[in-house]
Amino acid sequence: MSKVIHNPALARVDDNGANSSTFVIEPLHAGYGNTLGNSLRRVLLSSIRGGAIVAFRIEGATHEFTTVDGIKEDVVDIMLNLKGVNLICHSDEPVEISLDKKGAGVITAGDIKTTADVEIVNPDHVICTVDDAKKSVHFDFVVEAGRGYRDIDESSTDRLHSDMIALDAAFSPVLRVRYKVDPTRVGQETNLDKLELSIETDGSISPRDAFEEAAALLVNQYTALAGSTTVEAAPALGQSNEEDDNQLNTPIENLNLSARTANALVNNEIRTVHDLVTLSEQELRELKGFGSKALDEVKDKLAELEI
Repeated sequence: MSKVIHNPALARVDDNGANSSTFVIEPLHAGYGNTLGNSLRRVLLSSIRGGAIVAFRIEGATHEFTTVDGIKEDVVDIMLNLKGVNLICHSDEPVEISLDKKGAGVITAGDIKTTADVEIVNPDHVICTVDDAKKSVHFDFVVEAGRGYRDIDESSTDRLHSDMIALDAAFSPVLRVRYKVDPTRVGQETNLDKLELSIETDGSISPRDAFEEAAALLVNQYTALAGSTTVEAAPALGQSNEEDDNQLNTPIENLNLSARTANALVNNEIRTVHDLVTLSEQELRELKGFGSKALDEVKDKLAELEI
């Protein structure tokens, strides 16, 4: 096992849909796939900032265990529907918004009158259905930004208006997080991890922003515990500076190897130093026309180049 713990690299990001992406992180120190994957998953599901409706008022209802004339759903069903409204709250303070609708039909989140501090992400989400053509419906809502989950008892205690019905609030905009760890390698380092982290959000935040916020939260937590102790950061395996890149891109023909060794490498589609160093000693031995003397010559050359 390597004595140095190298920093990871974000190898690529695959977009699976409008609100779903998979982040491929490699190479990781042995065992760090699960270490990072589990930590990021827990923070993504519990601690990303989001917005939610925390209380509401509807004319004709004084508590949740009742019905409203002219509305098909009872108040408990309306409460459940309101918790499905996905929104963005740009304010650190509670924001009051409202909804007015007259006549029969479906009332959706898009009917809510928003302010500059609130954006509705899923305007087609159904809140309730009016079945009386003469019915006028008026809602008042309180929207807040937060992290994690707040139960209905806490919302009741902290509500702005005592005549409003409180809601338990799930602020997290991250719906699902899955991860898997596979083995990977870089050159002769064979016991490395590759982490694939899939994130799905409700649309109020992009998977990329959620991923970066989770990583930043973990950095802050660990930095607070590290005190004055620092560990020199080693670059990710396979990552290099400009000088190293130029060296890795050197053609095999420019290494001053013997004609037989150089031809054997080129005939096996190994054309640069980078192609060469990604192969293990065993893989080199298995190349067609590549013998022990050629292997020794290559090892001496790489040692000379300090690779």
